[in-house]
Amino acid sequence: MKSKPAVAVVSGGISGEREVSLGSGQAVYSGLKDDFGAEMFELREASLPDGLDPKGHVVFSTLHGTFGEDGAFQQLLESAGVEFAGCESASSRLTFDKSETKKVLGEAGVPVLPEIVFDRNSPPDSEEAFEILEGPLVLKPLKEGSSLGLGFADSPAELERLLANLAFDFWMLEKRIIGREVSVGVIDGKPLGIVEIRPKSGQFDYESKYTKGKTEFLAPAPMSDSLSDRIRGIAQKSYEACDCRDYARVDVMIDLFDRPYVLELNTIPGMKETSLMPKSASCLGMNFKAMLKSIIEPAILRFRSKYSVC
Repeated sequence: MKSKPAVAVVSGGISGEREVSLGSGQAVYSGLKDDFGAEMFELREASLPDGLDPKGHVVFSTLHGTFGEDGAFQQLLESAGVEFAGCESASSRLTFDKSETKKVLGEAGVPVLPEIVFDRNSPPDSEEAFEILEGPLVLKPLKEGSSLGLGFADSPAELERLLANLAFDFWMLEKRIIGREVSVGVIDGKPLGIVEIRPKSGQFDYESKYTKGKTEFLAPAPMSDSLSDRIRGIAQKSYEACDCRDYARVDVMIDLFDRPYVLELNTIPGMKETSLMPKSASCLGMNFKAMLKSIIEPAILRFRSKYSVC
């Protein structure tokens, strides 16, 4: 057993977000290598990486999507006795399902939007969906991230076209809010700053998210102190309701009447220096390395407590 654990940065994975994960992993590795003896592990299958030592490593995962954020990778780490930064398997599994997350949030008093959940073999009637949810509507995969598969429909006819080309098995329809989209990082239960997302196309889809120049980010978001306090409070309450650990990111829509609605929680958010989580931290004067340090240190403390390392 090492007297001080090395940080194993795990990236890659098997999901459609593999390339995004590799970018996050490289940024995290670069940010931790000098102070924490980081080692890079690139994952290509749904298993723990070779060479991972429960008594020598703590894990900082940047695995996005399936077998990254759905609790499966976390469950393997827990079973192997490996300490890791971030949410445990149960909360990861919960927050990967947008509908189940919203049920928990709603029960906790967090404002969320009504929805229709379905599988691609039994899509809803477009006219009926618009009537129930009072469109326009947003179409989202139930358990994918990075805005994969995201679609927008201003009419039943547009929705019909979207429903004819569904790539994933399970989906969610949600009323589209016209207003402002913001994101709030949370570290150790404490909300960071609010970042406003302004896609030039009006839609924060995969292209807008990952194409340089397609989206403007305002950090901190321009808003009143009272609205800022309310949104940060909602982010903290969401984090607590979903039993998150160490860190997470909460995405929120604000309508034209300054009413916020939580869209989802991201338990392994993008970790490039220009990603939303680091931008949220920067609002409070926390640079990238300081943010990474605050995320990994609780895992190191858990490691030391388990193995009584001074």
